[in-house]
Amino acid sequence: MDFHHYIDALLAFVREHAAWAPLLVAVLAFCESLAFISLLFPASTALVAMGALIGAGALSFIPIWIAAAVGAALGDWLSYWLGQTFEAPISRIWPLSRHPDLLPRGHAFIAKYGIAAIFIGRFFGPLRAAVPLAAGILEMAWWPFQIANVTSALIWAAVLLGPGAFGYDYVTRWLAF
Repeated sequence: MDFHHYIDALLAFVREHAAWAPLLVAVLAFCESLAFISLLFPASTALVAMGALIGAGALSFIPIWIAAAVGAALGDWLSYWLGQTFEAPISRIWPLSRHPDLLPRGHAFIAKYGIAAIFIGRFFGPLRAAVPLAAGILEMAWWPFQIANVTSALIWAAVLLGPGAFGYDYVTRWLAF
């Protein structure tokens, strides 16, 4: 079974049980943002598909957007905490041990961009997992980290959900011509 099969099953579940959608979206965004799980479980495609369900009228934008942002912010916060608590030896734990360049790249990214790295890193695949972890290891100040974390989570969630949520009508009208 490929990953798209799981996404199709997930979307079918959400169509039938829309009340569970915010919780499911929060879990997906959390997994996408948590240092270890995001390397194994890329959930961006499922979140984009959730946007299409919003556009189709099956879900409401605001609760799904907030759920995605909360899940993403919690995933980064936990990654930050893990880095702060376990420091550099955490890189020897699987699956990070299979990606030895990931944490040094996150460290270099933070050294180059400072607090902006938290915001920027959310939008770039593997950096999404490494930057919060490296920020914790480097003992970045908590408040600036959290401000960048929450702000970027809100924008990231809107970027993933937006095309499906707001572009759905335009695409269906365009296809009707």
